[in-house]
Amino acid sequence: MQVDSPRGTEPSSGPPEAAREEGALARLGIRFTNWAERWFPDAFVFVAIAVVVVALGALANGAPVLAVTKSFGDGFWSLIPFTMQMAFVTIGGYVVATSPPVQRLIDRMAMIPKTGRGAVGFVAAMTMLSSFLSWGLSLIFGGLLAKALARRTDLRMDYRAAGAAAYLGLGATWALGLSSSAAQLQANPKSLPPNLLAITGVIPFSETIFLWQSILVAAVLFVISVIIATVSAPGPASAVTAQDLGVDPAREEERTPPPAQPGEWLEHWPILSILLVLLGGTWIVQEFARQSWMTAISNLNTYNLIFITLGLLLHWRPINFLKAVARSVPATAGILIQFPLYAAISAMLTGAKNAAGTSVSDVITHAFVSLNTTGSFPVAMGVYSAVLGFFVPSGGGKWLLEAPYVMQAANELKVHLGWAVMVYNAAEALPNLINPFFMLPLLGVLGLKARDIVGFSFLQLIVHLPVVLFLLWALAFTLTYHPPVMP
Repeated sequence: MQVDSPRGTEPSSGPPEAAREEGALARLGIRFTNWAERWFPDAFVFVAIAVVVVALGALANGAPVLAVTKSFGDGFWSLIPFTMQMAFVTIGGYVVATSPPVQRLIDRMAMIPKTGRGAVGFVAAMTMLSSFLSWGLSLIFGGLLAKALARRTDLRMDYRAAGAAAYLGLGATWALGLSSSAAQLQANPKSLPPNLLAITGVIPFSETIFLWQSILVAAVLFVISVIIATVSAPGPASAVTAQDLGVDPAREEERTPPPAQPGEWLEHWPILSILLVLLGGTWIVQEFARQSWMTAISNLNTYNLIFITLGLLLHWRPINFLKAVARSVPATAGILIQFPLYAAISAMLTGAKNAAGTSVSDVITHAFVSLNTTGSFPVAMGVYSAVLGFFVPSGGGKWLLEAPYVMQAANELKVHLGWAVMVYNAAEALPNLINPFFMLPLLGVLGLKARDIVGFSFLQLIVHLPVVLFLLWALAFTLTYHPPVMP
């Protein structure tokens, strides 16, 4: 899956002194992404291969052919509610980020930094803060902020470094925030496949993203990422600006023509938006009034309705809201077609059993348990999740693939189940820093290619990896195992 650069040529690496300032790691990262863009197929190919591998594994484990096919078919449609919920995370974040009031806010924020390097650090900080609310919001918001800064004639900012900073929300902190796919799944029993619910039970936000240990990991990653983004950004003499790269950062103004026919008046009538906002807003208030805010926000339906309602209000006219939704829909294609396959994989892992009643998940669980102790499990799971994440770039989908056996292993090794979810979350984000798949919406906003920004994000990965693994290991000792809680 490629994103063509509007400049029509290969990206410039800047003058020699700029390349030297980036250092060997950045150059290695650029070479790596050049290779990945040439040889890596679309993520759908990886999930299709995973389906075949798991099916063959179940057959090799002695499961009957009919049991394997039945598990595949039964599991395929078991995750439709969650699939749509994840699609709406993308749509809601995009609609809010592209609304006129948020665009004006971004323009005002772009006047704050005083230097090019400071601007890159500012993009990193704002992008990661927005990622705690929504990864869909973070990608678009960060890209628009980087473009707004690039429009400043008094600020010589390296556009590639700013683009990499705009990606840090998804590459560093999103899975530790409210839109964490794994944490949302585990907090919503109706969204969980029955086979996984039987292993993990319900794990509320208070036991995952709102653990003080999880908040500490997020804070450490936030500070480190901002420092690296600022320090690694080229100075004014060697910065490669958007104009140097042939990118025009001017805001794309889309004016909606006035209604030409009577039927079009309703599309421009803000009263319809206001009425919908009142209905949705009243329901949201009721949800927060009848339960704790932590329980309310952990419900994906409530979470998504907040963003959709806010998007309606910020776009004001129905026609503008609908146009924003239409622009966001292409970014949901991977979610819509791949998540059912992930659900089918999860079902085959646990449901296709041999004559002895053993599944592929049981075999992998035994391997995890035999090779690990309670102390080593967080590091082993973190490394495994990070490596697998490069080939399966989907936080929620990959959780369905991993969770049946890693969570069963966590039960047997007496590892805090909520922390096991956060181990997955922190490690799962690491490969995003160099994986082109989730860069695509951001690159479309920036007008760049993945190879333009991955040199800088690769530097982040080099530092994040040991820090994350150490924190996952050390903080595990501060938590105590509790058996699964069933709904």
